[in-house]
Order: sequence, then structure tokens, then C-alpha cells
Amino acid sequence: MLRYSNRTIFGNLEVKPGYCVWNLSNVMDGDESKQALANLMRKLKDVAASGDSRRKYATDNVTTGNFETIYGLMQCTPDLSEIQCNDCLDGAISRIPHCCNITFCGGGVRPSCNIAYCGGVIRPSCNIRFENYRFYNHTTMLDPEIPPSWPASPPFADISPEPEESGNTIVIVISIVVPTVVVVLLICLRLYLRRRKARKNLGVKEDEVEDEIKIAESLQFNFNTIQVATEDFSDSNKLGQGGFGAVYRGRLSNGQMIAVKRLSRDSGQGDTEFKNEVLLVAKLQHRNLVRLHGFCLEGNERLLVYEFVPNKSLDYFIFDPNMKAQLDWKSRYKIIRGIARGLLYLHEDSRLRIIHRDLKASNILLDEEMSPKIADFGMARLVLVDQTQANTSRIVGTYGYMAPEYAMHGQFSVKSDVFSFGVLVLEILSGQNNSGIHHGENVEDLLSFAWRSWKEGTAINIVDPSLNNNSRNEMMRCIHIGLLCVQENLADRPTMATIMLMLDRYSLSLPIPAKPAFYMNSRTESLPDMQSWEYN
Repeated sequence: MLRYSNRTIFGNLEVKPGYCVWNLSNVMDGDESKQALANLMRKLKDVAASGDSRRKYATDNVTTGNFETIYGLMQCTPDLSEIQCNDCLDGAISRIPHCCNITFCGGGVRPSCNIAYCGGVIRPSCNIRFENYRFYNHTTMLDPEIPPSWPASPPFADISPEPEESGNTIVIVISIVVPTVVVVLLICLRLYLRRRKARKNLGVKEDEVEDEIKIAESLQFNFNTIQVATEDFSDSNKLGQGGFGAVYRGRLSNGQMIAVKRLSRDSGQGDTEFKNEVLLVAKLQHRNLVRLHGFCLEGNERLLVYEFVPNKSLDYFIFDPNMKAQLDWKSRYKIIRGIARGLLYLHEDSRLRIIHRDLKASNILLDEEMSPKIADFGMARLVLVDQTQANTSRIVGTYGYMAPEYAMHGQFSVKSDVFSFGVLVLEILSGQNNSGIHHGENVEDLLSFAWRSWKEGTAINIVDPSLNNNSRNEMMRCIHIGLLCVQENLADRPTMATIMLMLDRYSLSLPIPAKPAFYMNSRTESLPDMQSWEYN
């Protein structure tokens, strides 16, 4: 802390002037997180206020039940008394509801305190801050402050005390030093074990946790740079419009082509999703995943800067009667295998297990060699490496690609991504959108049509007529794999590792698929337009 004034400030508790600080990139989710934060702040306040005249300071973290880690810091100017520090911190904490909605931000700062989670309150005597990343360095432990037991003696003086006095002095020193050292060591050990346990539960190494914010900072672009690159987001550079905003083509000053996703202010993708996409995609490196170059967060503008993929998205080709002819079976099979490799990396081979939750044709981009790249990680969720499934009350995604257990019960897992992959495979094979296949005046959804054709022994009818039958066996095998992926019972669906084996080893026998979810057109009578959506 740094403060200067033209008047005496030492030992004076001051709470004015004050102001709020906003940090909209951080979000606290749910009552459980708020309660965990309240407990953490209460604990830190007691530790900070009880500090000595050299330092009144405390840091710690807490992990909530939904695996969110909250890091906190409290500090008073060391010239304050314990009572003054307590009063300062209590007052700053009480200002949180007045400064910001705790759902989106929290924090407070006085001359002696400041608070920030997605925001803060700044005043002159203390600081409180909380974030969902570690923003402080390791705290050096101070030696216990022990007042001298006797005045200093002049040089060469006879300072030998009487035997009884010497013994009493030693006992006093030992009685002060030993308990203090023991308490300090126990506190350090407890903090170490708690942090180690939290990192072990999350499957994240210590240096990864501490470097997370550094990664984000290194990727940040200046808004003016992106504005110039896209010619002020001109319509001529607009590549498309999605549920969360528009995508623009741009060229940086060094000639590098980029794609800029400009999130709309009223989009369903909030700060949590924005942060997800930045931090998750920045850590992912795979040839079948779109590469994130950086982001911009300035005022109300939230921009994501990706590598430029010239051939647009998969839906642009396979659902267009004229464009689909450009994709022969060799190209389509290459796309299927590429998507499978990208999902396998997300589920099993990356440092973190990630469930995409919004896999669909429009989120598969095609590069200049027509190789697929999975894009749009705004809805992705991180789960424990050994976790099989998780639940949410906030269901997001695209109707028709969502697994039934997720759409109806909020239960998602790697198997819900497998379901979406199966729908994609059948779309790529048929060249038809999953919402319906027309037979004269009759409309049948893709899964029902594929299942009925398979049962009747006419599965080849699923295949896009623009494809020749030179690779009939390979096509039939992919139909088989697609039907295995969309089975209603998630336990029956294969993993992405098994799917890769099925695609690579033709000698591997495949099990008989069971009935897919949403069979018999049960949910297509009033099928909405295919778009990203969410409900609580």
C-alpha cells in the first residue's frame, strides 16, 4: 500500500473519500459461492486485524462445492489498532451490496481497505479484495515481535544476572517464543495442506493456477487495434451472425488475417462464458481446434480474436444444395475423423477434461485444406479428470444436438458430447439438417429416418445422393457409428477413444445400436428454429 498526505495520517482511521471499482470479467455463481465468500472474508478479517505493528495482512482461498475457487486478501495500514482495523474492514464489507450486485461483483477498498471480485469499493485505511484467480504472491512469514526484556548495557559492563533472575528470564523467553513458533508452523502447515488438497481435487498444478491470469493478460488486444484491423467492423468484413454476436474478418498491421467475434451486449453469453472461452481456448493446442490469438475487454466491448479460417463453417457446405457437391465422400470422412480427434483431445488428452456442450455443424470451421476445427467454447464446462458426469440448472446449447439427459434433466458428461457427434455424423452423411427430412409432404426428423432405414435394411438411403457408392462399406460403417452415438441410454454410447478405434480399424466388430433418443418424431411436431438457446 502506498499513501501520502500533507497532514498526519498515522493511527487515524479514515473511511472517506471512497468509490466503487468494477471488474465485469468475474462472476460469482450461486448462494453457495456467496456463503463461501462470506466465511472466507470473516476469517481473513480476524487474521488481518490481529497482526502486529509491522503488518496487518491476510490471504487465503476457499473452494466451493461447484469447484469454484475464491481467493481473498485483507489488509489494514499497520499503524491502526486491532479495533480500528476491525471497524475499517467491517465497514468496507458492509458496502458491498450498495456498490454492486454480489451476483456479478464484490469488493471494497478504504484508505485502509479495498474489495474486488468483479469489482470493489476504494477508501483510504484498509483493503479487501477477492477474485476467482490467485492475484497475490507468496506471503513471507515475519518473525514474532518480542519486546526486549531488559535495557541494553554499555560495552564491557558486567551483565551477568543473578542465577535466579537468569533462570526466570530464560523461562519467560521460552514461554513466549516456543508457543508462537509452534502456532505459526501449524498455521502454515494447515494452509499448505488445504491448498494442496484443493489443487489435487481440481487436477491443476500450482504453477497453472498462478499463471492463469498472466496467460489472459498476455493475450489482451487494444480495442483500437481491432477496430482498425476490421475497418471499424464494416459490413464488407462481416463473416456471419450468431446467437452471441457477429464475426468479422480483419487484418493486423503485420499482415496476419484474423477473425473477430464481437459479442452483442444483449447476448446470452455473459461474462462467465466470455472468460471461459478466453481461458479454456488459450490452453488448448490441437490442429482440430480453432486457435485463439487473444481478446479485448474494454468498456462494453468484448471481443475474441481467432485465427482466420477461410472456408467458413460446415453447415455452409452440407446444407446448401449447390455447395454440398464440393464435399465428396473423402472430404466428408476426413471431416468426421478430424472432429473425432478434436473431441478425444478435449475429453481425454488435454490437461483439463472439457465438455463442449454446443457441438453442431455451425461450430465446425473448415480451413484451406477443408480440415475441421472445433470452435465456440463459450458454453464449455471444465470437469474433474476422473469425473463421469455433472449437473446444471442452466441448460444451454442447440435443440436437436442436445442429448436427452441434458435437455431434460441438466445432466451433462462426455457422453452428451458423443450424442452431438453422432448427430453431426448423420448430417454429414445425409447432407440434411437434423430438424427434418422431406418425403413429399411428410417430414421426418433425421434420427427417426436413420433408425427406420437401419431397421428396414435400407440404411444406404440415408446417404446424400450427390455422393457416389464407391465407398459404400465405409459409409455404412459411419451410419452404424452415428446410431451408436445417439442411443437413448448414455451408458450404451461409446467413448471418443472407442469411436476413433471404430473409424481406424475396420476389422473391429461393432455392437448393434439401440433405439435413438426422441424416436418416432416425438418432439418434432413444434420443433423451433435451430439456434443457440438457454433456459434456467
